[in-house]
Amino acid sequence: MAGLATALLRRKPAASVAVEARGTGLRRTLGPAQITALGIGSIIGAGIYVMTGNAAAAYAGPAILLSFVLAGLACGFAALCYAELASVMPVAGSAYTYAYATLGELFAWIIGWLMLLEYGIAGSAVASGLSGYLASLLHDLGLTVPPFLHRSFATLDVAAPGGAALRWGGGLDLVAALAIAAVVAVLIRGVRESAAVNAVIVAVKLGVLLLFVGFGIGAVHPHNWTPFVPPSEGGFRYGWPGVVRAASVIFFAYMGFEVISTAGTEARHPQRDLPRGIVLALALCTVAYLAVAAVLVGVVPFRRLGVPDPLAIAVDAMGYPLLSLVVKLGAVAGLSSVLLSLTYGQSRILFAMARDGLMPPLFGRLDPVRRTPRAGTIVLGACMATAAALLPIGIIGDLVSLGTICGFSIVCITVIWHRNRFADAERPFRVPFGGVRVRGVWIGVTPVLGVLFCLSMGAPLVLDLVGSARHGNWLPVGLLGGYATLGALFYASYGYRRSRVGQGLAPIGPDAAISGPHARDDADIAGS
Repeated sequence: MAGLATALLRRKPAASVAVEARGTGLRRTLGPAQITALGIGSIIGAGIYVMTGNAAAAYAGPAILLSFVLAGLACGFAALCYAELASVMPVAGSAYTYAYATLGELFAWIIGWLMLLEYGIAGSAVASGLSGYLASLLHDLGLTVPPFLHRSFATLDVAAPGGAALRWGGGLDLVAALAIAAVVAVLIRGVRESAAVNAVIVAVKLGVLLLFVGFGIGAVHPHNWTPFVPPSEGGFRYGWPGVVRAASVIFFAYMGFEVISTAGTEARHPQRDLPRGIVLALALCTVAYLAVAAVLVGVVPFRRLGVPDPLAIAVDAMGYPLLSLVVKLGAVAGLSSVLLSLTYGQSRILFAMARDGLMPPLFGRLDPVRRTPRAGTIVLGACMATAAALLPIGIIGDLVSLGTICGFSIVCITVIWHRNRFADAERPFRVPFGGVRVRGVWIGVTPVLGVLFCLSMGAPLVLDLVGSARHGNWLPVGLLGGYATLGALFYASYGYRRSRVGQGLAPIGPDAAISGPHARDDADIAGS
């Protein structure tokens, strides 16, 4: 048993991390503006365009603003922890690699498996929201998409007696599946091209949100903000419990900053630009979230916002037909950029895990010309498209939030461990507020606050999932349990045995992942 425990906690050597920091075959093309845009492109999306309305309608009402503050604080502390680790280990894989180099392989596998759930299901949620906005936009242009083509097979009724209940046979969201296919096509073209597309889309959607707020202020009905905290209707439906529950729902709206840390091997100056990009993207997006949410619940009574396209409902209520088209177009563009960023981040996490031997080699192979994990990205897209076509966005959001909360907590703990284990390591960025020493062990204020806030976000979510299961809605718990079981079985049968660290193999060099008949020539050209 002692030998097994030692094997499960084996860490990736510092030499391997150093090799990855120097290069993995991916091209270093991202500058500070592109990195920050990548974060903004990932953060501003389903959280504001979709989940805000659902969380306000089902849980918090106008107090969704307080929910954003709570979720923002939790993510802010976690973001600072990410920034420190990104400055120390500017590599692909984000929190997965951080955990592998510090806490050990078992923790790395757990966080990597959670991040795959987080990014994959989040991408499916974004695609579902994009489907709703695109159908609404096409309707305004005189083109009607049959409802069964932009509704998931399963739908979630949050107002059902005894808690949320599933309704089957709603349709098959092929629009969402096609949106994912389009994003995959862009990503396999190359990171430089993907970053350029993302930058344009980010500029468009920020401009559209400014228009929404500017025109919406004049259409706000103050009585829609009262009572600010609606009276509790039992459980997590409104009242202060609803505020906290809504925060756990929209928690995943902030997860986009994490995508920045997956770009460590494609950033030109990662130790400087990654921490700055993480903090700046989160700060700018929090301000945007609060402004848009205030206008949204001020224009439309919150109970009417439980739809896939709440901003479209609000714009229609304002009475500006042209603005309605612009905002819906901005929503489609904005959600597209989030989908692009999330799929990018997930493919890079899988790339890092495959290079370590914990995932099949398919996900670690690069196209010899484009230098992108083409085959792995296509497989990912197929899985995400299936989830988007079948699962309701309410269930998707809860699963993503739970995965995000667990991942953020482990990252905060990793900062404490790394500070104590490698006290003399160079840290271009350090978490603020210092820390205290308890029997010689450094305990940071920021990491501890990050863990506490994450736990406060996760508690109501877990309680609600258990409550739903007790009332017959077993799908969320079943999906989560099935996913965890699949992860454990896959690691035991494949990852544990194929681990390069476990086999004592040297780290993979920058050109080893390039596949195809021209791999050698391409590597020689890159080296020259």
